[in-house]
Amino acid sequence: MTEERIDWRSRDRRDAFKPAAGEIPTSPGVYRFSDPQGRVLYIGKAKNLRARLSNYFQPLRSLQPRTQRMLSLATQVDWTVVASDTESLVLEHTWITQFKPPFNVQFKDDKTYPYLAVTLGEEAPRLIITRNEKIKRAKYFGPFPKVWAIRETAALLQQAFPIRTCNDADYKRAMQSGKPCLPSQIGQCGGPCSQSISIEDHRARVNELVAFLGGNYQAQFRKLQREMREAAAEQRYEDAAKLRDQVSAVEHVMEKNAIVLGHDVDLDVFGLRSDELSAAVHQFIIRGGRVRGERSWIVDVELDDSPGRLLEQVLQTAYEGEREPPPEILVSIQPDETSGLEQALSSQRPRRGQVRIRVPERGDKAQLMERARLNAGENLVRYKMKRAADITSRTDALAELQSALGMSEAPLRIECIDVSHLQGTGVVASLVVFEDGTPAKSEYRKYRIEETRDDTDSIYQVVSRRAAQLNQLAISGELPTGAYRARPHLLIVDGGEPQVKAAHRALSEAGIDDLALCGIAKRLEEIWLPEDPYPVILPRASEALFLVQRIRDEAHRFAITFQRKRRSTAIASQLAEVPGLGPKRVQQLLRHFGSATRLRSASVDELTALPGIGSRMAEHIVKHVAGSEANTANAKLEGAESNVD
Repeated sequence: MTEERIDWRSRDRRDAFKPAAGEIPTSPGVYRFSDPQGRVLYIGKAKNLRARLSNYFQPLRSLQPRTQRMLSLATQVDWTVVASDTESLVLEHTWITQFKPPFNVQFKDDKTYPYLAVTLGEEAPRLIITRNEKIKRAKYFGPFPKVWAIRETAALLQQAFPIRTCNDADYKRAMQSGKPCLPSQIGQCGGPCSQSISIEDHRARVNELVAFLGGNYQAQFRKLQREMREAAAEQRYEDAAKLRDQVSAVEHVMEKNAIVLGHDVDLDVFGLRSDELSAAVHQFIIRGGRVRGERSWIVDVELDDSPGRLLEQVLQTAYEGEREPPPEILVSIQPDETSGLEQALSSQRPRRGQVRIRVPERGDKAQLMERARLNAGENLVRYKMKRAADITSRTDALAELQSALGMSEAPLRIECIDVSHLQGTGVVASLVVFEDGTPAKSEYRKYRIEETRDDTDSIYQVVSRRAAQLNQLAISGELPTGAYRARPHLLIVDGGEPQVKAAHRALSEAGIDDLALCGIAKRLEEIWLPEDPYPVILPRASEALFLVQRIRDEAHRFAITFQRKRRSTAIASQLAEVPGLGPKRVQQLLRHFGSATRLRSASVDELTALPGIGSRMAEHIVKHVAGSEANTANAKLEGAESNVD
């Protein structure tokens, strides 16, 4: 076995540190597993420590693979009792941040996002653009996705609220010498070193800027307009002109931040999208009804990390340090510990009310949530594409796969087979090819399956056909340039132990015994080998598992696409029999309803709503595509066998 695989027949290492019966308290608390060097491997929380920790000492076969790997390394378990669920939530997050355990969720936050920060801890605060999130007593706004956009905004804000811009050394020198700093001499600094404003007045101006950035747009805008009119009425035209420029700058800043909700709405929106291995979270920061900033995370998903658990930890990460949560937080999925999380976040808003977490169901907030989920999905796709395009990652993946499967050489050519059907009818299969870790789409193949008992029988049939092709090529000697391009090093089937056994039987009957074979089971993402009772457990964050999952997903996509195309072709043939319905009208119907299934379920009223479809023609269409005889004919049509290149 390889190092990643667990030897179930070895002595259970948990016996050395398993707590005695009754030793673990039943109180809420936080527990941590450590290795022989004292490194913390995993930190978790529990409402009942005894009930939770007892789960880790069940038979290993009943535990998730990730938990099995963690326990195979652990030599110690400790716990800390707390007074409430909220305290356990806070302590767990504090320790995860401090110890960074390898088996806890790891958030990949994009640290390149810039912030606007007001340095309130200084005698004369400044407005700066920074990526440093640890400036003492600074008030942060953002993050912002584009640095050029934040520079434009900062310039407009400096014009609207002229405050100090010089660095600490220039400011100190100017205050000691009484000579204004260079930015002040050229009119770019409104700090007290210019002797035009006092420390107290400068602080008041800074407070106005903070209030404006905090979402109080309208109040500050009306205040500047009022002062401008008063200056003009008192014939202080020079002051009125300066105030006019400030009003104009404020208007430009307000235009840059699009209004999405009411002026008095402060909230954050968290959208989540995930697959078996990774998840992406996108945050919109709404202050004063405007999108003030956004932020993204990429998360490596473990088997027992539910979407609610992921969002729970994201919300804690989002408000670390000086970040203060708003009164309302919108999420795409309710966190696992909503009440405790609301209390923990409310404690970060002293004297400012309770934090409420909810899932929007309708209206503008639901649309905003959909935009957040859309952005999260795009971020997840970009992350996976970037990872797939990395040649170093692909090389590591092939090397890891070779080691994990015990192959004599790296699998430079990998083929994967997947079966697709619609409720047992229209069974098809796909074969996709990856060479050097990238798709070779010109060599993809499709298969139609006429009769089959189940998925294992379908796998057996397709592998038998592929084996016959390989034998024929080997006998005739008609191999393309580079022999490996026609014969795979590794064949993957979508499925677990039964599917792998069926594929192995097909290869054995064809006399092929030098082709590596494995299967990948969904959800647990286990790798099954023929004639092996235990699966290969690849690390969840490994490049090898990421590659195998990509290949499996591509085979699934290709099979689904082929099946949908065949269903559309079948229903188009049925529609062609409707009197007066030509090819263009058939294509119009298919485009409008999007799929054969939706068209079959369409009512007469839905059909007559389309231009050019009258009630009589709609009745004919329903008769041809929705009747039981038509469905039976379609099932028979989809069962016709042939190989399609």
